[in-house]
Amino acid sequence: MTLKIAVQMDPIQKINIKGDSTFALMLEAQARGHEILFYTPDSLAMTGGSIYASMQPCELRDEVGNHVTLKEASRINLTDVDVILLRQDPPFDMAYITTTHFLERVHPKTLVVNNPAHVRNAPEKVFVTEFAHLMPPTLITRDRAEIEAFRRQEGDVVMKPLYGNGGEAIFKVSAKDPNFSSMFEMFSKMSREPWVIQRFLPEVALGDKRIILIDGKFAGAINRVPSEGEIRANMVRGGAAETTQLTKREHEICEAIGPALKERGLIFVGIDVIAGNLTEINVTSPTGIRAIKHAGGPDLAVIFWDCIEAKV
Repeated sequence: MTLKIAVQMDPIQKINIKGDSTFALMLEAQARGHEILFYTPDSLAMTGGSIYASMQPCELRDEVGNHVTLKEASRINLTDVDVILLRQDPPFDMAYITTTHFLERVHPKTLVVNNPAHVRNAPEKVFVTEFAHLMPPTLITRDRAEIEAFRRQEGDVVMKPLYGNGGEAIFKVSAKDPNFSSMFEMFSKMSREPWVIQRFLPEVALGDKRIILIDGKFAGAINRVPSEGEIRANMVRGGAAETTQLTKREHEICEAIGPALKERGLIFVGIDVIAGNLTEINVTSPTGIRAIKHAGGPDLAVIFWDCIEAKV
């Protein structure tokens, strides 16, 4: 079959194709003969109960600096395409949430991946707490007294913004860190969102494993090792990718959360695991496809489109 596939993402001209999972998915769709349309979320419009976007057909090449040719844009009703990939990067703010309301109007007549209602209702660092028994001790709050009590109990902790992404603004705070008060005051003024505070896991030096699940099933994984002097293993922060196999505990984590992902229509999901502890469930725009393939693992784009074609 030939599908008409629309991809809602950040400007495609500016992506780094070497590690971009959205680009990998688009390349595989093109190789299968599907029609690919690109649009950015700010082109969405709702009128008369219908949702439209200004979409551009695109031709892709796996060539750095010459990876896309965009054709003339046209206004297209989102119900006139077969599949929409919801793939713009966070921040997960009100603009992002608004796009999920728009896309919810057309799903499932047009299959939206991931299900926009559950993308909205399952932010990465909140949804994961439904599986608290698989996590390190975790606190979500803005309340200083709660944070200080948690630090007294757990010792060294990691603090990060609840809706942050890509390893931004993640800090290790020691049990008696003299900078804590200043950091708390600074971030309290900068943002209204809560923080996630977790027990620091020193095993992060050995890697933060990104595991991809497709339709609730384990599909592939990569171990991301922080660079010297870092606690952040994200590859955009200098983390090195290593080939890996899942441990028994990691298989148990996948089996525990898989049914919940499938039930919610969260088809393409990336989870983060450190030393057998689940830390995040990424549903907005998870990455890892190209890193896994480059490390000798499976081509997850093939598995993904096999799944989508079967559903459509």
